Amino acid sequence: MRTTRLIAQDPDFTVRTVVCQEHAGGWSVEEPVEAHQIVLVRSGAFQVRTRGVVSAADTVTGYWQTPGHEQQFAHPHDGGDVCTSITLSPRLWHETECAASADADRVLHVDGRTNLHHRLLLRTSVAADPAFGAAEQLVGLLTASVARTTSPSRTTAASRRLVDAARQALAGSDPAASGLIPLARALGTSPSHLSRCFRRDVGVSITRYRIRVRISRALARIEDGERDLAALAADLGFADQAHLTRAAHAETGHTPARLRALLAA
Repeated sequence: MRTTRLIAQDPDFTVRTVVCQEHAGGWSVEEPVEAHQIVLVRSGAFQVRTRGVVSAADTVTGYWQTPGHEQQFAHPHDGGDVCTSITLSPRLWHETECAASADADRVLHVDGRTNLHHRLLLRTSVAADPAFGAAEQLVGLLTASVARTTSPSRTTAASRRLVDAARQALAGSDPAASGLIPLARALGTSPSHLSRCFRRDVGVSITRYRIRVRISRALARIEDGERDLAALAADLGFADQAHLTRAAHAETGHTPARLRALLAA
């Protein structure tokens, strides 16, 4: 079952939250893509198939959509997902760099800056000036996103299964995900093969992906009111609070303390 909730609306863009409670199973029926959209995942994970190419979507991997073709979805893992769907008017699409950089469906690598703009965009519905606030965060999100898109690759089923298992381990609390070598051993492959497949299929290195997963969790915890940054660092696998601070600043441009102020209710 899929439900939607309107977050912000403007003549040039619409922001909606989409909650999908699908369980593990096969591909959905084909659905037409009717608008220019960006889809960002807030929780959970799923797969999308467009023009015969399968891409994975999770909290650090979103995607662009362009009208004129069909798409399908699959949820290999139980739990469902929560996404943000941002629809752009054709005029705004062409007025930004989106048309030049994402003229076909592409994978969007969600770094800390994109993640932060996403969270701030969702909070503008209760801001003092939601129309201006939403537009400002959307512009920031588009600017951050355009530079971080890649074309989805055509990969083998075996490679997709390996990478999907690695992403599941990194997204969860699997002890094997503490390092490349133990993760490769747990998955029954070599570190070099896992590293090559991951970069080719996902578009970023497994190290960069793991950092973004941890920063995404940190942003969620900070947004929920986490005050103990030392405990947060330990929970997320950082060496100490200073390590968390350096990683957060590198990914988002802000320290955890500043992020807490930005995301305060």
